[in-house]
Amino acid sequence: MADEERNEAEARSFLSCTAEVARLLDLGNAAGVPDDRRARHLAHVVRKPLLERASLPEEFFAPLMVASVYDPDPSFCRWFVEPALYAFGRRRVMAALLDYLRTGTDAERAGAMRAWYCAHVPLHADRSPAYAPGGSRDPALDESHDVVDEWLETSGGQLRGCAASLNRDEA
Repeated sequence: MADEERNEAEARSFLSCTAEVARLLDLGNAAGVPDDRRARHLAHVVRKPLLERASLPEEFFAPLMVASVYDPDPSFCRWFVEPALYAFGRRRVMAALLDYLRTGTDAERAGAMRAWYCAHVPLHADRSPAYAPGGSRDPALDESHDVVDEWLETSGGQLRGCAASLNRDEA
């Protein structure tokens, strides 16, 4: 597949991801926005409503993770990662990204790596009542040291495999 075709396919995938999140929030599909800008427009539209909610139903988790992985812009995948962190916990978000790293396509692994960076943002009380003084949040939701260790082991193994492949190709 040529780079242009691959980019177009990824953009369509990102559009379907953002459209699903917008649908879950009952925000419409931005049909009047030109196709080449619709996905980013929907991402912008869903950001504030996602962060304003104290919690999100379970049905939001997978679409948020898919959107974060398929977002082609590393500057914006945080728009999907951050609400998932607040609603579902750092541990679960990181475990989902680790799964993409282990079993995803090349594009999904690259997206998981972009989203992984965003999964480390600090969480603040003004964004979620659960983090306010006296808030009730199970600390286990954010305990992620073992998942981070697994990520490092998996990503390191993939990098070593990539380097070995390059060395074989050069020989």
